[in-house]
Amino acid sequence: MSGERTPLLAVVRVEQPRRRYPHQTLRRFCTFLLSAVLLIAIVVFLLLLFVIPDCEDLRRHNHRHSKFCLSKHPFFRNNDNTALSLKAQADDGLTYDELIDILAETPTEEKAKEWSAYYTAGPHLAGKNLSQAEWTRDKWTEFGVNHAEIVAYDIYTNYPLGHRLALLEKESKSKEDDVETKASWKVKYEASLEEDVLEEDHTSGLKDRIPTFHGYSASGNVTASYVFCNYGTFQDFEDLQAANVSLKGKIAVVKYGEIFRGLKIKRAQELGMVGAVIYSDPGDDSITEEDGYEPYPKGPARNPSSVQRGSVQFLSIAPGDPTTPGWPSKPGCPRVNANHSTPSIPSVPISYLDALPILKALNGHGPKASSLGKSWKTGGLGYKGVKYNIGPTPDNVALNLFNEQEYVITPQWDVIGFINGTLQDEVVILGNHRDAWIAGGAADPNSGSAALNEVVRSFGVAVSKGWKPLRTIVFASWDGEEYGLLGSTEWVEDYVQWLGKTAVAYLNVDVGADGTHFKASAAPLLNQALIDTTKMILSANQTKKGQTVYDLWDKQIRTMGSGSDFTAFQDFAGIPCVDLGFDTSPGDAVYHYHSNYDSFDWMNKFGDKGWHYHATVARVFGVLAAKISETPIIPFHATDYADALLSYLDRLKEVAANTTDAAGFSTEADLAAPLPITPDNAPFNFAPLVSSINRLHNASTAFDAKAAKLQQEIDENPIPWWRWWSRVKQYYAVRKINDKYKMLERQFLYHKGFDKRPWFKHVVFAPGIWTGYAGATFPPLVEAIEEGNKGGVYKWTGIITGLVEKAASLLED
Repeated sequence: MSGERTPLLAVVRVEQPRRRYPHQTLRRFCTFLLSAVLLIAIVVFLLLLFVIPDCEDLRRHNHRHSKFCLSKHPFFRNNDNTALSLKAQADDGLTYDELIDILAETPTEEKAKEWSAYYTAGPHLAGKNLSQAEWTRDKWTEFGVNHAEIVAYDIYTNYPLGHRLALLEKESKSKEDDVETKASWKVKYEASLEEDVLEEDHTSGLKDRIPTFHGYSASGNVTASYVFCNYGTFQDFEDLQAANVSLKGKIAVVKYGEIFRGLKIKRAQELGMVGAVIYSDPGDDSITEEDGYEPYPKGPARNPSSVQRGSVQFLSIAPGDPTTPGWPSKPGCPRVNANHSTPSIPSVPISYLDALPILKALNGHGPKASSLGKSWKTGGLGYKGVKYNIGPTPDNVALNLFNEQEYVITPQWDVIGFINGTLQDEVVILGNHRDAWIAGGAADPNSGSAALNEVVRSFGVAVSKGWKPLRTIVFASWDGEEYGLLGSTEWVEDYVQWLGKTAVAYLNVDVGADGTHFKASAAPLLNQALIDTTKMILSANQTKKGQTVYDLWDKQIRTMGSGSDFTAFQDFAGIPCVDLGFDTSPGDAVYHYHSNYDSFDWMNKFGDKGWHYHATVARVFGVLAAKISETPIIPFHATDYADALLSYLDRLKEVAANTTDAAGFSTEADLAAPLPITPDNAPFNFAPLVSSINRLHNASTAFDAKAAKLQQEIDENPIPWWRWWSRVKQYYAVRKINDKYKMLERQFLYHKGFDKRPWFKHVVFAPGIWTGYAGATFPPLVEAIEEGNKGGVYKWTGIITGLVEKAASLLED
């Protein structure tokens, strides 16, 4: 009987169980072995299904007649962060040939004209074009991009309230009973500060047309004598000081051209001048009234009343919102004083019609402009009675300059769309800005906007036919470019970490067509891809049947400077860029840059009559994007970069030669040494830099050869599916090469930035500190040489040498 002391467990003795089968140990081993084989088979099947390079369409992601496509990653992130399978069916895609045909044939003149008519129908200043942003987003969605959205930033900007420019003359009057003479100022000329309304130009007379003004100009009211300062370059002001022309307390009257307009005002401000007036001189036009051409709207010459608006931000110091240099302008973000990169003296833009009486009042006062140096060429108003004296004006002549601006913090809107690619960590970005200074903007920027829309529409056609890009493609319609590259800069500053990991290239079109001459700037990595693309697109001007854009191009690829939305990508984030479009050439109608006459009517009659260049630039834009996004190995050439660095050393040598005496770094024998530069003959003893570039050249040559060999293997020797391990090895070999190409440009970033302009971080490219638009090479080093700063020369020689060595090491690993 059980009770409280009964054990809870009872031990019962039993005999050993009888073995059911003979050879039981062997059976267990076989079971384990078969399970392992089954597991391995499942893993291999999954690899074949989702990870290993999939060649169901051998030409899908490759050049014409190629035989291989890269693997599809098993997942990508949709915009709601959900994981989606990428496995495609064999018959769903397009070949590379078919994709190129779509991109070359879809853009049409009719559609480009339609998009231009929309964008140029009314004012669309930065921060005042939300309806256009929404329309652009909706169009892209309609075209077939995976997702399009509006990204807003709160920008610091200005809008015009009032302005005046009057030429004053002091007249002496005496009363019969008075011995003393009393003086009074009279208005000799009141500038209209407005463009003529033309019947032939339907947007020139809009009630809500935008007044003439400068972006980021300072408010102020000054009255002073004035000085003609030529183009207002740094050298022009040096020449004026050398000629003992009084500048302090004066107003600068300068011509547009040569350098960015904001830098004209920056230098005038530094020298104590109190205001600036900038006008467009017809002497810089290739077609003029003086030569017998009718002005617009009757002919191709400049309309005398046209005015070039524009930003006067110090673009070479820092682009983007001047109150948030280096970080995005989001609600509640910290802000700094804007005057580190914006003027503190007032300025106004005027027409040459308004400039005539102001320039004539200088006749006979001060030296002739032509006497100051070779850069002081005579302007184009001599036949109108202007003698181009420098001044200053006598005490009885002055200008009254009044400028009133409203400064606000207001939203602006970028439109971002994308087509998801197989490779989410390799991204190609295409951009154009949407905002303009006037109601029109038919060339700047909306010839580029029309082209970008046609590119998006073309890619949408490909998507509808089952195409999926190898690399993700991002489209961007920027706002705020005109004020200082605001939309693109804030976006890059916002996403710089992601861009640093993913971005392959940024392709930019600003002015897509204002003439017939193809122009391009590019980072050296992209030179060959750009050249190859121009050979694939028929020219809009067929002087001979079958001519391509390449055939009629001067083959000049300029270095990257600034003045458009590629700046933040190249100079801040280290992403290789291309900027392209059709520019005016001799014989083309005068382009009324930033004027009311950059209008749909001007474009339709003079700029691009048949809209052929709009369609052509869209084809170049789209095919270049496809070439970069679809080629298994990114079509970069590192050797071109090394070659470019060697040529930049040659320029450095010239700078050093011109400043040696002041800096005292070298001897004439060193400077006269011929190329090729070696450590023994390098000027300023730049032996380490020369050695590092030579090392990079060797590494680049070997790396490009390795990439070319792998591409050839992919093209000529497709690996069958059952050799799955070889396919995995080849796939990751391609990825390794692409990762190095992708990161090469980033190796030239110095994250502390330049000494005097820390926003700029790329030690090879930046806008010239006194040019703004034009690109400078090895800019911090050149600036140190020009200043005679020996410590700066040593510092930047060391920094640049180290970064070049870093780039070489990347390719050698």
